[in-house]
Amino acid sequence: MCADTPDYKDTLNLPETEFPMRAGLPKREPAWLERWEKIGVYDRLRDKQGRPPFTLHDGPPYANGHLHIGHALNKILKDMVVRSQQMMGRDARYVPGWDCHGLPIEWKIEEQYRAKGLDKDKVDVVDFRQECRKFAEGWIDIQRDEFKRLGITGNWADPYLTMDFHAEAVIAEEFMKFLMNGTLYQGSKPVMWSPVEKTALAEAEVEYHDHQSHMIWVKFPIIAGAGSALEGAKVVIWTTTPWTIPQNRAVCFGPGTGYGLYEITGRPEECWARIGDRYILADALAEDALRAARLEPSMYRRLGDVSADELAALTLAHPFRGAEGAEGEWDFDVPMLPGDHVTDEAGTGFVHTAPSHGDDDYQIGLKHGLPMTYNVLEDGSFRPDLPLFGGAVITRPNGKEGDANKRVIDALVETGALIARGRLKHSYPHSWRSKAPLIYRNTAQWFAAIDRAVSDGQDTYGTTIRTRALTSIDKLVKWTPQTGRNRLYSMIEARPDWVLSRQRAWGVPLTCFVKTGAKPDDPDFLLRDPAVNARIVAAFEQEGADAWYAPGAKERFLGNDHNPDDYEQVFDILDVWFDSGSTHAFVLRDRPDGSEDGIADLYLEGTDQHRGWFHSSMLQACGTIGRAPYRGVLTHGFTLDEKGNKMSKSLGNTVAPEDVTKQYGADILRLWVAQSDYTADLRIGPEILKGVADSYRRLRNTLRFLLGNLAGFSEAERLDPAEMPELERWVLHRLAELDQTVREGYDAYDFQGVFQALFNFCTVDLSSFYFDIRKDALYCDAADSPRRRAARTVLDILFHRLTTWLAPVLVFTMEEVWLDRFPGDDSSIHLTDIPDTPQDWRDDALAAKWAALRQVRRVVTAALEIQRRDKVIGASLEAAPVVHVQDADVLAALKTVDFDDLCITSAIQLTADPSPNEAFRLPEVPGVGVVFEKAEGAKCQRCWKILPDVGQHAHADTCARCNDALGG
Repeated sequence: MCADTPDYKDTLNLPETEFPMRAGLPKREPAWLERWEKIGVYDRLRDKQGRPPFTLHDGPPYANGHLHIGHALNKILKDMVVRSQQMMGRDARYVPGWDCHGLPIEWKIEEQYRAKGLDKDKVDVVDFRQECRKFAEGWIDIQRDEFKRLGITGNWADPYLTMDFHAEAVIAEEFMKFLMNGTLYQGSKPVMWSPVEKTALAEAEVEYHDHQSHMIWVKFPIIAGAGSALEGAKVVIWTTTPWTIPQNRAVCFGPGTGYGLYEITGRPEECWARIGDRYILADALAEDALRAARLEPSMYRRLGDVSADELAALTLAHPFRGAEGAEGEWDFDVPMLPGDHVTDEAGTGFVHTAPSHGDDDYQIGLKHGLPMTYNVLEDGSFRPDLPLFGGAVITRPNGKEGDANKRVIDALVETGALIARGRLKHSYPHSWRSKAPLIYRNTAQWFAAIDRAVSDGQDTYGTTIRTRALTSIDKLVKWTPQTGRNRLYSMIEARPDWVLSRQRAWGVPLTCFVKTGAKPDDPDFLLRDPAVNARIVAAFEQEGADAWYAPGAKERFLGNDHNPDDYEQVFDILDVWFDSGSTHAFVLRDRPDGSEDGIADLYLEGTDQHRGWFHSSMLQACGTIGRAPYRGVLTHGFTLDEKGNKMSKSLGNTVAPEDVTKQYGADILRLWVAQSDYTADLRIGPEILKGVADSYRRLRNTLRFLLGNLAGFSEAERLDPAEMPELERWVLHRLAELDQTVREGYDAYDFQGVFQALFNFCTVDLSSFYFDIRKDALYCDAADSPRRRAARTVLDILFHRLTTWLAPVLVFTMEEVWLDRFPGDDSSIHLTDIPDTPQDWRDDALAAKWAALRQVRRVVTAALEIQRRDKVIGASLEAAPVVHVQDADVLAALKTVDFDDLCITSAIQLTADPSPNEAFRLPEVPGVGVVFEKAEGAKCQRCWKILPDVGQHAHADTCARCNDALGG
C-alpha cells in the first residue's frame, strides 16, 4: 500500500473475541468441573418443576481398580443420554452406583492375605468382610473422581452402593420373595465351578481362552444284552476330560447315527489295540478314531451294522471294574442310553456320561435315574477315600493342571482300557478373575426355578419367570440396537435354572433356614415365616448383612416361634448378579430421585451384559415384580486398538482414559465416542485420536467465528425472518431441519448421526459457504445495514442452537463458548434447554432453489481454483467470470440473488448462451459452463472488491457500498 493510500482497517467491523483457538483442555477442564460443583448444576436441574421424568439406571461397575477405556465409553454414552434428555425438556436423573460385593473384591483381599502368608479361612468372617468393605470404599472414591474428570454429570454426592445397609436389607428382602413365592429350591446338580476360588460361577463370570486338553479313547466292555455278533465287543468313547471317567454312570449314543462293528486285523508294534479286538464306532468317525490308535485302514475291517435297538439293549462294564485296588467302587453296570446331544462330528459317536459333571449328562441322568457322584471336593481334588485316585487334584491353587488326568490315564493304561490318547487345543471356560480353568462339579446349590409357577399373583405377563421375561422382551422393552432383543431372548429361552448361591464370604447371605434332618424335597424343608423375614430385614437396615454372622443370629431371627435346634442357618452368599439385579428395588423404587413407577427408562451397558446385568436384572425383577425393570436397553460394543485387536497390557496396546485427558482433554475422548458407531466394536489409538482432535479444531473454528462476529449484538439489531435476505432464510430452513434431526437422533440415542449432521452443517454449510459469503457483509457493510443485521441475527440463532445441540457431547467446550458470551456466577450452558425452533422456518421450495444455486456455485469456485492454482489470480475477488446456464429456471433463479456475492467475485455475468468449448465444466453438474474473466476496475481499499466505480466517491479508493458505510 502506498503511503498516501488511506488505511480503512479500523473502519471495518472485524471480529472481537478472547475465545482462544488453542483450547488447552487438559489444564482448563478441571476448573469447569469445580465451577459446576460450586454452583450445584446437577441439583439446580432437579429443581426444575413440571418436567416429565427420564431415568437412566446405572449398571454398577466393580469398585476394584482404575478405570479402563471401556468404562469411559460406557459412562460417556450414559452422560450424553442424560444431558440430551435433560436439554430436551425432561427431568433426567442419573444416580451412579457401584457393585461392592463378590469375588472380584474378595479375590483382591485374598491376594493380600497370600502375599502375607495368611490363611483367609482362619480369619473371623466379619473381620474379613470389613476388610472387603474398606477396600471397596477406597476404590469408590478413586473411581468417582476419575468418572467426574470425564465430565459425567450425576448425583455423585449420594451414589448407590450395593454394600450400603439399606441396599443389603433390600437384597435380602428380594431374595426372600423367591423364598416365599415358591421358586427357591436346593438342588444337587453340576454347575460351573472354580477349584481355585472354591465357588460356583455364573455364566457372566466365565470367559473363554485357548486351552490344551488331554484326549483319550476308552473302551467299555459289553457284558450283557449282546447278540452273538456283538458278544465280546467293546464300545469306544472319546473325552477331553479324563478326570471324569471315575464318575461315569452311562454311555450315550445318537439314535440317528450310523454305527458299525470293526475288527482289528493288524497292528503296529506300539499300539494299545489288539488283533481280534472288535470295536463299535460311528461310521463317520471310525477312520479318525482308529488312526488315533495308530491303525491304518488296512489293519481293520468293518463286520457289519449295529442298530440303535441293539445298542439300547447293551449293558457295559466300567473300565475300572475289577481293577486291582478298586475295592469294588466301579463294579456296577453301565447302561447304554439314547441321547439327542450325541453327534458324529467328533470323537467316536459315543459320549461317556458323568451326571455330576456336565449339563447334558445331568439331564440324561435325571431322565433315566442315574446316580450322582460326589467324588470331587470344592478345591478340585478327589475325596481322599476314593480308590486309586484319592487326593488327586484336577486344578492346583495356582491354576495349573494337577495330577488327576495323568493318574486316570495311567490307570486306564494299566487296566488295558485305553486304545489312544492325544492333546487338543480348544476354547475352554476360565474364571474371569483367577484366569484358571473351570470344571463342571456336582454340588448342593440354591436355585431359582424359572419354569415353576410363581405364587405372587403378578401374572399379567406370565406365570413363570421365563414366560414373564420372554413376554417383557417382546412387549415392554425397546432395544437399541434391535439385535439385543434376539440375543437376550435366545439366552433366556434356553437357559437352565438360576444358581443363586456362592461359597464365598463377601456378599449378602442367603437369608433362609432349613429344617434339620429334612430333605430338599420335603414340604417343610424351607422355613417360610414373614415374621422371621421382617426381623432379618430390620437388622440388616441397622447393622448391614454382617448381622447374619453375629453370635446368636440364629436365635435372634427365629425368635420365640421356632426352636433353634430344629433349623440350620444357610451361610452361602448370593450370586453378585443377584445383588446388581436387585438394584431396581433399592434405587428406582426406594430413592426420591429414582423412578416414579420403579421402572427405568433405560439400561445402558456393553453387549456382554446380555448374559450379565440385563439378564440377571430381568430374571430378578420377573421373580419379584412380574416384569422387566426397564423400558429400554442400549448396548455398545467393546473397545479395540487401532488395528482391531483386543486391548491387553501385555501387548502394550491399551489406551487409558487418564492418558487421553492429560494429552488432549476429556472433550476429545467424548468426541471420539460421539463420532463412533457404538453398536459395533470401537477402535481407539494415537492416530484415531489425532483425527478426532482435528475434527474438534474445525468445530472450534466455527464457534470462534460466531463469537467474534456476535460481539456487541443486542436485541435492537434483531430482524424478523420475513425481513431477511434469502440466504439467511435458507440458514433458518436448515436449522429447522436440523432441530428435527437432533431431537429425533438424541431420542434414538444416535449420537453419531447427530454429531455427523452437526459437524457437516458447521464445516460445509457454515464455514465453507454461509460464513465465507457473509464475511464481506459482516465486516464491510454499515453496522446498521439490514443485511448485516440479518446476518448477526442468524448468528445469534445459530449460537443458541449449536451450543445446546453440542453441549451433551462437548460439555467443557460448550461451557467455555457459553461463558465467553454470557459470563456470570450462575451462568451455565448446562442449565439451558435446547430452544424451540419454529417449524415455519422450513421452506422446502427455497431449499430446492438454493440447492440448485449451490450446484452452479460449485462449478464457478472449481473454475476459479484452477486460475488460483495457475497463479493467474491470487483471490477470487480478482475474477468476474461468465457463467453459461442451460436450464432456464435455474438461470432465472440465479438472477434473483447477488450471485457474485455467493461466488465471492467482484462481478459475474449470467447468460443462457451455449457454453463455448473453452468453458470449464463439472461432469456432475451438467448444463453449466464457466469462462474466466478478470474483474475490471480498481481495488476498493476497504472491501478489496475490484469495481469500476472505485475512486469516484468522497472517500478515496472506495466503492459505493464502502463509501456509504463510512458516511459518505
